[in-house]
Amino acid sequence: MTEMVYGTIPTKVEDPILPRWWRTIDKWSMSCILILFGIGLLLGLASSPPLAARNGLDPFYYVTRQAFFGGLAMVAMLLTSMMTPVMVRRLAVVGFVLSFAALAMLPVLGTDFGKGAIRWYSLGFASFQPSEFLKPGFIVVAAWFMAASFEVGGPPGKAYSFGLTVIIVIILALQPDFGQACLILFAWGVMYFVAGAPMTLLTVVAALVVSAGTFAYSHSEHFARRIDGFMSAEVDPRTQIGYATDAIREGGFFGVGVGEGQVKWSLPDAHTDFIIAVAAEEYGLILVLAIIALYATIVVRSLTRLMKERDPFIRLAGCGLACAFGVQAMINMGVAVRLLPAKGMTLPFVSYGGSSIIAGGIAVGMLLAFTRSRPQGEIGDILLRRGR
Repeated sequence: MTEMVYGTIPTKVEDPILPRWWRTIDKWSMSCILILFGIGLLLGLASSPPLAARNGLDPFYYVTRQAFFGGLAMVAMLLTSMMTPVMVRRLAVVGFVLSFAALAMLPVLGTDFGKGAIRWYSLGFASFQPSEFLKPGFIVVAAWFMAASFEVGGPPGKAYSFGLTVIIVIILALQPDFGQACLILFAWGVMYFVAGAPMTLLTVVAALVVSAGTFAYSHSEHFARRIDGFMSAEVDPRTQIGYATDAIREGGFFGVGVGEGQVKWSLPDAHTDFIIAVAAEEYGLILVLAIIALYATIVVRSLTRLMKERDPFIRLAGCGLACAFGVQAMINMGVAVRLLPAKGMTLPFVSYGGSSIIAGGIAVGMLLAFTRSRPQGEIGDILLRRGR
């Protein structure tokens, strides 16, 4: 009867989720991520059997686990990439709160697995590294704070994000995990720069970072040992850097051949932090350049698509995620060729590591969600909406 009197209520017919997702997703970036995961499995077949033999395990034990965790990461990436920016923000807030609480409890409940830094929780069947899951959540939350400061009468979001960054960096430095601390600080700096930070303030922050590094060098044996090793003119051939340098030199342009590399028998972290040395030795410079091109494609395409985005939150969060992803890869490869001090940082989607690859899947899923094509509207409408 109501419809007979007032007429029917018009409804908006939308495409089903999957067709709409496939039409708007950045297929090039997603393809590059899948290729990187495939390369990681290939290199895992070469690098992990020696470690499995030393530990008395099945030769393909670590490869099987990498495939399992990688499969979970790909599912997480696809599901996250289908979310709206609002849903991604909610997921990031929940993930950030949980991972921050886990990070704060590490000194009490965590373990170092004999590596000198308390970064993990031992779950018996696996380990869990909270800082890996903290990164994407922090980036999105910090971008949310910064975007809120653009609203008329909005909170001082930039100051809030800076305070949160300082707290996290201090906690990470105390583990010590200077690599993740630097990555968090870098991601915040990129977003702050994109948000229109004055150069004077960025200069002050840079000076504070240098001062903190000097203090850490003077008071942290762990930090000083790595800096001294990096600055030394001679490389001890019995160290991980020495083995990795020799492997890269032996590989040349085309490598020594599949399965013929020797560095995997000497490097305890050949399947994680120094996986690029295995790639360089067995497959040569050709594969290394291909890996670099894949990472560069993801970062450049993401930033290009974000340049068209008018929503400040999406633009800031996407830039932070893309730059953190690219810089982590750059740091890992830079350490292997001795351009940077040792950081203990994995190569995204290529290195072995459950926490790293699953957290990476969530992070790039968020990035793919932010870089999906969507109607931008007229700039005048956006300004009018802000002024209300």
